[in-house]
Amino acid sequence: MIGSVYTHAYFVGIGGIGMSALALYLQHRGLTVAGYDKTPSDITRSLEHAGIAVSFTDSMETLPEDFQGAATHTIVIYTPAVPRDSFLLAYFSEHQYERVKRARALGMLVAEGQTLAVAGTHGKTTTSTMLAHILRVADVDFTGILGGVSSNYDSNLLLGGHKRFVVEADEFDRSFLQLNPQMAVITSMDADHLDIYGAPEHMTEAYNDFAAQVKPGGLLVYKHGMPLRIPAGVTAISYGEGGMVRAGQVRVENHRYHFDYVGATVIENLVCGLPGIHNVENAVAAITVALAQGVSIADIRTAIAGFKGVKRRFEYCIDREDCVYIDDYAHHPTEINALLTSVRQLYPGRKVLGIFQPHLFSRTRDFAEGFARSLSALDELLLLDIYPARELPIPGITSGWLLEQITAPAKALVQKAELLDTIQKKSFDVLLTIGAGDIDRFVRPITDLLQHKSPVR
Repeated sequence: MIGSVYTHAYFVGIGGIGMSALALYLQHRGLTVAGYDKTPSDITRSLEHAGIAVSFTDSMETLPEDFQGAATHTIVIYTPAVPRDSFLLAYFSEHQYERVKRARALGMLVAEGQTLAVAGTHGKTTTSTMLAHILRVADVDFTGILGGVSSNYDSNLLLGGHKRFVVEADEFDRSFLQLNPQMAVITSMDADHLDIYGAPEHMTEAYNDFAAQVKPGGLLVYKHGMPLRIPAGVTAISYGEGGMVRAGQVRVENHRYHFDYVGATVIENLVCGLPGIHNVENAVAAITVALAQGVSIADIRTAIAGFKGVKRRFEYCIDREDCVYIDDYAHHPTEINALLTSVRQLYPGRKVLGIFQPHLFSRTRDFAEGFARSLSALDELLLLDIYPARELPIPGITSGWLLEQITAPAKALVQKAELLDTIQKKSFDVLLTIGAGDIDRFVRPITDLLQHKSPVR
């Protein structure tokens, strides 16, 4: 256990959503925590407010004094997104600090208790956060280490005891293979991260490896129809259309989804606090695990209706009769399809303007056809340049190349410096910002702009 061996923890890439939750958790457990990130953000500011020292210079000169030459009592936790030529990582390596990836650290921390893990190309953050909310409403003791900021609690860390954990199991870099959960959910297995996996079948195999790590006697809840091998010795429950549990009588009333949970237990007329049929299915998965944890129907009903979602997952920034603005983290064609399907169901006949920032050159290349098809469903598209994250450019893979394949009625490339002025001149009923890069930095300025913008007709 990290806390019994080390007194200090240094995070390289501390501003990541998963890294920051671990940093706060280790601070709660009594360790002295500090870290580095490339740029300031709302997350790093919240860490600093919590008393964690954060630097933004990749140099050992910015390392707090009590972390220097402290290899015997300091563990270094880093994210694979940090460049390999990081000066800090080189310093820690040269001075023989214990260094572990974030996924390994998470696995070490939760190994002391029962783990409820949610994996999936799409839906894992919302489903794990929803499950955590249900357990919190039911007064179940647990700690939630989440992959997004819960809108109910304004945090990605829900503190509780150390005998039960709710965690997001991330497939990136095969991170989820560091977990051995008692109960697991797999929401989807669509191809992604092909820069890591190489081919879709390798990613499918990794999900099967994750399923095989569910402890004997445990529970595996999975979306019906996925190419998943069910491991021996576990209880397996499929969900969704054709599954063992499903949503029935799904309907939209006053912009909210109503449904019945149908399985060995039936719960009638649940109200989903989130829009979108995909979130109804996420709720079915979370409810299935909650029932297995002994949560009452009454608590489930209250929790599902009161669940406010996750920041940047179909997050309403403005909800007026004359203007709706929704921000969403969608960065894969399947996620964009789910977003736009929900928007069309909730706002039929309304003009939808989408602003999309592609994330990663490799993902744009690998899924260009899917991106083109999904984005063509918009009435108008403003396309930003590709956000590179950890990657170098790939020749020929640009937003202009992607735009040529999109058939939306109106479309244009826009530079970030021109975005607000461009929005000011546009007419629309519903505005969407979509993407996983730094497009979130425009959410507040766009919201401020739309608060005072007169409709353009």
